[in-house]
Amino acid sequence: DNSINRAEVCAIVSRILNWTPTEKNDPAQSGYVLYGNKYYPVHRDVDVCPYNSNLFVLDGSTMYYNDPAYTTALGIDVSSHQGEIDWEKVASSGVEFAIIRLGYRGYGSEGTLNLDPYFEQNLEGAKAAGLKVGVYFFSQAISVAEAEEEAYFVLDKLRGHNITGPVVFDWEVIGKSEARTYGIETGVLCAAANAFCEIIEDAGYDAMIYITDYAGYVKYDLSKVMDYPLWYARYDVSAPTFYYDFAMWQYSSKGSVDGIKGNVDMDIWFIK
Repeated sequence: DNSINRAEVCAIVSRILNWTPTEKNDPAQSGYVLYGNKYYPVHRDVDVCPYNSNLFVLDGSTMYYNDPAYTTALGIDVSSHQGEIDWEKVASSGVEFAIIRLGYRGYGSEGTLNLDPYFEQNLEGAKAAGLKVGVYFFSQAISVAEAEEEAYFVLDKLRGHNITGPVVFDWEVIGKSEARTYGIETGVLCAAANAFCEIIEDAGYDAMIYITDYAGYVKYDLSKVMDYPLWYARYDVSAPTFYYDFAMWQYSSKGSVDGIKGNVDMDIWFIK
């Protein structure tokens, strides 16, 4: 409530200009998250990641989290890239849930909507094997209208199917300046994600948003999409490193599961 004089202003500015982060930056203290040699202001109203990095244990392709405050589930996410899947073997291997690609928007300027050719087969196979099943749509939306179009496409293809897992808005940056999503503004992306998720939830499903470190720190303003849980992707680390809270971690793209030929994405779902 008091006025500030010129000397005090100079002192504050000088301290800011000469501030050097410590070697191990603590965002709670510094107010900044370090990503890619750049510091991003912390969103103070977004929940911080609650998981203890010392309690993660990877055994083969299976990630465990040994915290009595949480129940976890082991899962995979699949698309046509996995080809034919023996879902009974998958279920017998200990996998508890599957997130199945329903479709995708093309990378090109036309941005057509496409159904994953294995969607129906994978959905029915996973359900018959007793797995909890969700779906994701690989988005390349560049406007709210396109995100809404994607959501209605998803709902149309889910008609007649009962799923018990989330419906995920999986927006990713593919390529560089040639990508149709290149240069999308943060406000537009957040509005698009919210529009997709709102339509999905209004239809009675649980919506979720997929993020990487780049999307979470650079492209999204997470304070604008707080109504929906996050599915975080980061591979080849012993514990998740994302600063903010998330409900599911895609911890590997090179998992091995009985019933699937080749690599498969592995996931762990945290339930309080």
